[in-house]
Amino acid sequence: MSLAVVHTRAQNGIEAPPVSVEVHLSNGLPSLSMVGLPEAAVKESKDRVRSAILNSRFEFPARRITINLAPADLPKEGGRFDLAIAIGILAASGQIPLEGLEKYEFIGELALTGSLRSVRGILPAAIQTARTGRTLLVASANAMEARLVSEVELRAADHLLEVCAHLCGQQTLPLWDEQATDTQEKHAQDMEDVRAQPHAKRALEIAAAGGHSLLMVGPPGTGKTMLASRLPGILPPMTEPEALETAALQSISEQGFTIQQWRKRPFRAPHHTASGVALVGGGSHPRPGEISLANNGVMFLDELPEFDRRVLEVLREPLESGRITISRAARQAEFPSRFQLVAAMNPCPCGYLGHSNGRCRCSPDQIQRYRNRISGPLLDRIDMHIEVPTVPIHVMQKQSSTEEENSQLVQQRVVKARDKQLQRNQSPNCMLNNKQVEQHCRLETTDQQLIERAIDQLGLSARAYHRILKVARTIADLAEAEQIQTAHVTEAISYRRLDRMQMN
Repeated sequence: MSLAVVHTRAQNGIEAPPVSVEVHLSNGLPSLSMVGLPEAAVKESKDRVRSAILNSRFEFPARRITINLAPADLPKEGGRFDLAIAIGILAASGQIPLEGLEKYEFIGELALTGSLRSVRGILPAAIQTARTGRTLLVASANAMEARLVSEVELRAADHLLEVCAHLCGQQTLPLWDEQATDTQEKHAQDMEDVRAQPHAKRALEIAAAGGHSLLMVGPPGTGKTMLASRLPGILPPMTEPEALETAALQSISEQGFTIQQWRKRPFRAPHHTASGVALVGGGSHPRPGEISLANNGVMFLDELPEFDRRVLEVLREPLESGRITISRAARQAEFPSRFQLVAAMNPCPCGYLGHSNGRCRCSPDQIQRYRNRISGPLLDRIDMHIEVPTVPIHVMQKQSSTEEENSQLVQQRVVKARDKQLQRNQSPNCMLNNKQVEQHCRLETTDQQLIERAIDQLGLSARAYHRILKVARTIADLAEAEQIQTAHVTEAISYRRLDRMQMN
């Protein structure tokens, strides 16, 4: 029979929907037609496949070849279907056996020589293939990435000839058993490098323990960027599901995924000229943006007021939901975006408001216009606002790095507090819903009156009230306290710096 069906997978956002490559050979003038919504790169595969088959010393059938990529309504893009198409043509023409093809899924791009090249998005495909029970056959360059999915049965090859020899039973491709090693080595950027700033380091520890968003306000050169870059080093180690989800997003991005990134918390720091599409993702073929590439990690926005206001507004919904849906006329894609937002800004346009040297000459109107570049609803969604003051030179010279706590010690406390949260409510404190806040963040009468007075004086919203309670719960967890106490509430209120500045 001149018909072969080969299994492979497309790429649609972070998903890898199944695709059946149906190859039919019939009598007539030699031709090759491809149907099933193939895009330009897929249509060009017929030339790559033809050369790869001929250069591998197989015969390219001089018949009428029809290739159907099913389902027909799913757009197909990239060179990932080359290997499946070549196997289908060889099987339909009787050069390799049809038996056993249903046990495999083939993904790989072919060079003109027949060599197999790597493709993007192999990790989502490996996850989906593992659920079907089929064997995934990929290029050797993709094998280490696909091996991160321990449940998948994986075989890898460097050339089309190796794949055909395996299918013919002449030379078996061994199962790929090499496992990726964890890369949890000591971070090069350590908390012990930050001199003084005990208040800011305390806030960073609380943010890490509860997954809270953080805004730092201070003059230039006070260590805001240095503090933000140390946050990934004190966050809890990634779990297996978190690591796979993060790696899958990196795998489908333009930068791709490297094995050195495995189990490392991402740290993204887009420039303030970034567009809204760059932050949330987009394109005619939706790709993840910065907030998705920072999934399960940190996104740092330096010089926050310098970002276009409309760009910052696109962060409001993902900060709440942890997901972003990108809709286009032809397709829709949803990406996870559970990132931890850390932002930094100067207190005024010149940056030196409140500095001891008194060099600031900004008028109150200039200062207010500068702060108004950040909308109230966005500020309301940032859990903690802290001041990072200038550290005198003599203080920095007096302290050495050996006197400061390193990231490992801080991380131990963070992990202990986070474990307590996961046992209590199966999520970090930043993700508590209103019902869980009422259940786990109960206050004594005096503490309730204290927070009510703060809300009245600062003009806080209901959202800000709940965020103060969540931060207080995290402070209590770090102190290993079962109930939130007055000191915890007072400290949580102190982390609303911009609310107090607006009142002044």
